[in-house]
Amino acid sequence: MEKIIEESKQGESLVLENKPENTKKLFIESYGCAMNFSDSEIVASILSSNGYNTTQILEEADLVLVNTCSIRDKAEQTIRKRLEKYNAVKRTNPKMKVGVLGCMAERLKEKFLDEEKIVDLVVGPDAYKDLPNLLAEVSAGRDAINVILSKDETYGDISPVRLNSNGVSAFVSITRGCDNMCTFCVVPFTRGRERSREPQSIKKEIQDLWDKGFKEITLLGQNVDSYLWYGGGLKKDFDNASEIQKATAVDFDQLLKMAAVGFPKMRIRFSTSNPQDMHESVLHVIAKHSNICNHIHLPVQSGSNRILKEMNRLHTREEYMTLIDKIRTIIPDCSVTQDLISGFPTETEEDHQDTLSLMEHVKYSFGYMYAYSERPGTLAERKMEDDVPETTKSRRLQEIVDLQRSHSALRTQEFVGQIVEVLVEKASKKSEKDWSGRNSQSIVVVFPKEDYKIGEFVNVKITSCTSGTLIGEAVSLSEMN
Repeated sequence: MEKIIEESKQGESLVLENKPENTKKLFIESYGCAMNFSDSEIVASILSSNGYNTTQILEEADLVLVNTCSIRDKAEQTIRKRLEKYNAVKRTNPKMKVGVLGCMAERLKEKFLDEEKIVDLVVGPDAYKDLPNLLAEVSAGRDAINVILSKDETYGDISPVRLNSNGVSAFVSITRGCDNMCTFCVVPFTRGRERSREPQSIKKEIQDLWDKGFKEITLLGQNVDSYLWYGGGLKKDFDNASEIQKATAVDFDQLLKMAAVGFPKMRIRFSTSNPQDMHESVLHVIAKHSNICNHIHLPVQSGSNRILKEMNRLHTREEYMTLIDKIRTIIPDCSVTQDLISGFPTETEEDHQDTLSLMEHVKYSFGYMYAYSERPGTLAERKMEDDVPETTKSRRLQEIVDLQRSHSALRTQEFVGQIVEVLVEKASKKSEKDWSGRNSQSIVVVFPKEDYKIGEFVNVKITSCTSGTLIGEAVSLSEMN
């Protein structure tokens, strides 16, 4: 994976405030998307109620869990190397138990127990409530597995702990699964069908975060724009819902408005969107409420209509560009970011040029770029030959990355001379004398610490920039007027 601007949080070990009455130690490590990190918070909450405190020291853990990603082969290989590391530690601590969570667990199921002798339990994304029972099975000397996918939102009643938190920003999951069936993607197979979480439980979680001093949330899902709550069940069954259920249903723009109005001082983000599901009504909600950030992550994957059809993407190049134009009209200062794949099966040079020309039209603020990686079980793996040479994939990917870097530089340059509101999140990686935070457009801003603190909103005048970072100085209200 190649990502411009932001650093990935791959392989982060997570820690929460421990309970003095707990006697066992949990080491949990997460890879992949934000949903995995959110799920790890749910796992830690469940196990915290079952006697486990978390630790950042692998060697002292009674239980080691790795929350896995299957979106790319490289991610799976990284996880296999981590399992080798666990195996080496387990030889010196035979009481240690090791479990695999997440998408890779769902994809490989029983094979994990056979192939990876280090693994004691395998738990899919919808089965984390069963962890205490599975651990009892392991303690009795039996292998344990639960990878059954649910038709309902599984964790709406669980209050997640905030792992390794800065106390400022947090994820709030609103949907699970995906119905889109893109031919390259394993998510529908590893996370199941789309289902949405009850709105009041979402509101309750946001309230809890606000009460604890958090200043920013990200509404999270594989496809947030398809959020639809009508009383439970899968989204695909909505047509069979009662008239009352349909009349009282809540969709994404209503949920977003509910969060913005209910918590006017809380900064709100959301991710991820799919072009065919993003309706104009959502854009008007964003434009109306100043606490909703002006940033939309809008994966396109390719600029070629032929390749989009092969990918089973449910939008065309023209529809995507029309949506971009609407965003620019309704939310003029909105940043748009992307996912792109180079070298999808049968991709020609003309297809690749279509992608570059679409990028020129949009000029994304930043993006996530990949060379195509064949994933077992997907339609592309079963029906399409991976026929683009690796050298060609790499060359095309580099051209995409280079163009994105130039567009990122152009987008950050637009902020020079402006005053932006920044939520202070942490110290700058490059200097302990500076704070780092993000503006509404999700671009990193660095400025001198002075007397400001983490969690404060600060007005910063941008004086210079790189292709990925805005650099400036805090200004007072009097200086702004």
